[in-house]
Amino acid sequence: MTNQENAKIELKLDHVYKSFAKKEGKEILNVIEDINETFHGGEFVAIVGQSGCGKSTLLRMIAGFIPVTEGSITVNGAKVIGTDPNRGMVFQKPTLFPWLTVQQNIEFTFKMRGILKENSEKVKDMLNLIGLYEFRNEFPSQLSGGMAQRVALARTIINQPDILLLDEPLSALDAFTRMNMQDEVLGLWQMRPQLAIMVTHEIEEAIYMGTKVLVMDKNPGKVQKLISIDMEYPRNRSSNKFVEYRNEILETLHFGVKEEA
Repeated sequence: MTNQENAKIELKLDHVYKSFAKKEGKEILNVIEDINETFHGGEFVAIVGQSGCGKSTLLRMIAGFIPVTEGSITVNGAKVIGTDPNRGMVFQKPTLFPWLTVQQNIEFTFKMRGILKENSEKVKDMLNLIGLYEFRNEFPSQLSGGMAQRVALARTIINQPDILLLDEPLSALDAFTRMNMQDEVLGLWQMRPQLAIMVTHEIEEAIYMGTKVLVMDKNPGKVQKLISIDMEYPRNRSSNKFVEYRNEILETLHFGVKEEA
C-alpha cells in the first residue's frame, strides 16, 4: 500500500462505550464512556491518562480483542468485529516465540501464509533496518529487552498493517534505551506512515512521538482533550514549544503548577 493509500485509512469511534460486570454482585463497571473521535492514515496518536482511565481497553477494542458495549468502531466504514491482520498490535512485553530465532520470528507470518520465498529480501532488509542482521540466528532469551522489542515491532510492521497499535511498547526499557527506541519506532512508522495509535504513561514520550495526543480522564474513561502537536520531527525535548505542550497536558490532567495564595 502506498503512502497515498495509507492516507485514505479512516478509523472512526462512534459514541463508544465499554462496561464490565463485576465478579461479585450485579454491579456494572463503566470503563469507557462516549468516545467519539475519527483518525486517519499518516497520524500518530498518543493516548495518555492516569491508570484506570481505559487506555488499554480502548486499544484492545480497536484491535478487535474485545467488543464494544455500545456504539461502534469502524475502519473505512467496515465495523470492527474480531481481529484482523490489518490492525497490528505490539504489546508492552515482546511476545516472541522463544523456540524461534530472531529471523524466524520476523518471518513467521509470511511462512504461515505461504509467501516467505517472495518476501525473503524484505525480511533481510528489515533485519538490517533494526540493526539485528548479525543477531538473526539468536534466540529471544539471548537478546536484551530493547533488542527483543525491536524484533516484536519488526514482526508486526513487516506485515504492513493499515493500523499499528502500540500498548506501552517501551515502558519496560531503561531511559536511554527508551529514547533510542522512540526514534526507531518513528523511523519505521515514517517509512510507511499508516495510522499509529500508542498508549503511554509518559507525557514527554507522547509529545515527542505523536502528531496528536488524546488525553483521557477516568471513572469512567472519556476523552478530556485532543491536542494536535505542531512540531517537526525530530523534536527538541527542551524547546519552549515542547514544554508548553507538556504543561498543557499536565493542566488537562489536573497536575498543573498551583499558584500560591
